[in-house]
Amino acid sequence: VTMRATRVAVLALLVLLPLGVIVFRGAQPANVEVLTDPDVLASAWNSVSSATGSAALATAFGALLAVVLDRTDLPGRTVLRWIFLLPFLIPPFIGAMSWMALLAPAGTVNKALMALTGSAGPLLDIYGGGGVVFLLAVHSYPLAYLVISAALRRVPGSLEEAARISGAGGLRTFGQVTLPLVRPAVVAAFVLTLVANLSDFGIPALIGLPERYTTLTTLVYRYLASGTVTNPLPAVAAIGVVLLVLGLAAVLLQRRLPGGSELGGSGAAALPLQLGSARWVVTALLWCTAAVVCVLPLLALTEQALLPAPGVPLTWENLTLANIARAVTSGGALTGIANSVLLALGAALACGVLGLGVGALLTRTKHRSNAALDVTAMLPQALPGLVLAVAWLLIAPALGIFNTPWVILGAYVMAFLALVVQSVRAPLESVPLSLDEAARISGAGPLRALGDVALRLSVPAAVSGAVVVALTAVRELTISILLVAPGSQTLGVVIFNLQQAGDYNSASALALLVTIVGVAGLSATAALGARRTARTRFRKGK
Repeated sequence: VTMRATRVAVLALLVLLPLGVIVFRGAQPANVEVLTDPDVLASAWNSVSSATGSAALATAFGALLAVVLDRTDLPGRTVLRWIFLLPFLIPPFIGAMSWMALLAPAGTVNKALMALTGSAGPLLDIYGGGGVVFLLAVHSYPLAYLVISAALRRVPGSLEEAARISGAGGLRTFGQVTLPLVRPAVVAAFVLTLVANLSDFGIPALIGLPERYTTLTTLVYRYLASGTVTNPLPAVAAIGVVLLVLGLAAVLLQRRLPGGSELGGSGAAALPLQLGSARWVVTALLWCTAAVVCVLPLLALTEQALLPAPGVPLTWENLTLANIARAVTSGGALTGIANSVLLALGAALACGVLGLGVGALLTRTKHRSNAALDVTAMLPQALPGLVLAVAWLLIAPALGIFNTPWVILGAYVMAFLALVVQSVRAPLESVPLSLDEAARISGAGPLRALGDVALRLSVPAAVSGAVVVALTAVRELTISILLVAPGSQTLGVVIFNLQQAGDYNSASALALLVTIVGVAGLSATAALGARRTARTRFRKGK
């Protein structure tokens, strides 16, 4: 009882209190009037339209990739899959910097096109609403792919085999049997990408603001940072409530839409679709797409990081590591790195301990409060990051942590707790309750039985989830840019400020280091998780 009460109290402080305050403050009649401001209405329209358009593009492309990479006989699928997932491992604002280095008026592609065509001006421009939609889609299609791909792997092969035996061809079987079964996953992928894109700050700030394309996230940042509004908190709270409603509406819409049947993994393995004569054409198209979408922007970012100044020709003589050395040794960068590492480790530790405890309560106990506990722990994952930042901005003065790193840490724990709960839920559910009963028969108390059996077996999953939390938090921007205070700037804020100040080469150098560390860390974590899952299945005889 004490353990449950403690975890419920912590979750109430981390989740329910911030959300309750933002709803209370934002729903005040005087604050609601802010929503009729023309700037707010225009920004809201830009947010909804860009998020919806980019989510539709990301879902369509993610579904196409899931079909081609997971259900056909395409050669080189493993390498292609990893390349296409690269944007998922890179923070969106760093991805925006990469595309700016590639498609900005003075970017690599425009310089090459101007040299080839003799044009006096740039032929392509990444800035504006179109660029925001495109880049949001680029950085969210991997999420759609992962959701739809997981659903495709769970389609019972016996159903497809029965359709084949009945005389249906491969394409007809896929269209009439497989696709209807994965329709709920497609809807879920659209909603997840919509909510994620609705709350993104880095891409609209770097790509939209130069062309006066403002979204709700960038409008809130402008209110807080520019000082154009005397008391920005009422306006910020009202905008936060709008985003909260939009996020919850998207999740509720997903649940109310009609879906397909529940999928099960039993039965024969699905037969791959034969591409036939189109096999090598599809392979070439995918490799070209992967090079353009995933590799070229990173190469452009690398070029900008290794050149001494913008516009300098790319030659061996001009390549230098001075930008990287300056970026990692400057006072601002060192402060940002130290703050990000400490906050990321603190969030990982808190999420690991709390997530393991919440997961144990949800899976190893039966209590009428479990449903509410589950919703409270998972709710922040469905909400825009801006809402979480604004909520903590409102409660920080009352808690005495305003303008301190503690407010960022609280928002991080609230935002990333669900990652650990999801990581430990499956291992905890797979441990038979008979083991707990055996421990109790041997004289162990309830807490000791839980700790010696279920928790011990799920600790590796909790550690993996905590590592993902740390790697995600250390590169985060949306939350920290709104909660940053003097001396508490994070690594993402430092990179963003360098980019905004026009020091593109130093910003690119620091962003390149963050990208390399993030891609390596998340790839290693995913590989270890897959290896642990394979060992578990082998022990179970699957």
